Amino acid sequence: MRIPRVLDPAEIRVLGALLEKEQTTPDTYPLSLNALVAACNQRSNREPVMDLSEADVRGALDRLHEDVLVWPTHGARVERWRHNLDRRWELDAPGRAVMTLLLLRGAQTPGELRGRSDRLHAFASPADVEAALARLAEGTDPLVVQLARRPGHKEARWNHLVAGTPVDTPAEPAAPQARSTVADRLDELEARVSQIEEILSRLT
Repeated sequence: MRIPRVLDPAEIRVLGALLEKEQTTPDTYPLSLNALVAACNQRSNREPVMDLSEADVRGALDRLHEDVLVWPTHGARVERWRHNLDRRWELDAPGRAVMTLLLLRGAQTPGELRGRSDRLHAFASPADVEAALARLAEGTDPLVVQLARRPGHKEARWNHLVAGTPVDTPAEPAAPQARSTVADRLDELEARVSQIEEILSRLT
């Protein structure tokens, strides 16, 4: 089975963080426990922001290890962790990017996924995102599901299924376009700052 059981929020954040760092900072992947705690608690590109302790992350790793969703590496001075999702979930590059964003930020539209995936995978068009979502939704053990389109919104959102069947939240009033644009720009700036911080950390 792709999803052996319903995962809790800490486990979902750990898997999302491992997927993200593998794609964005491959030089530092697999991750040590300390690096993984920092990645889980990162304030940019996370919804919701979490404050997991080292014990929380260690417990999540132990549970995920029992399900063969993560694996420790051996031979290094510091124990490091990698995910096993490419094999268990049969992920290609587009699917890996989509699942990363859904695990870290929850339900999103194809347009939001494309706009936030530049550091993970370059989708040529919205249709490419929708194709990746369709592949992840196939079969008897799907990883994602399309939610009902909310009034006032042009696109339906998609969410992962690793926490069970999602309960859609009531529709919020459609925000003005200018507000959406500002939010998108803030997300982009946060991602750039995070990338600069990671580069500076490697240099020092």
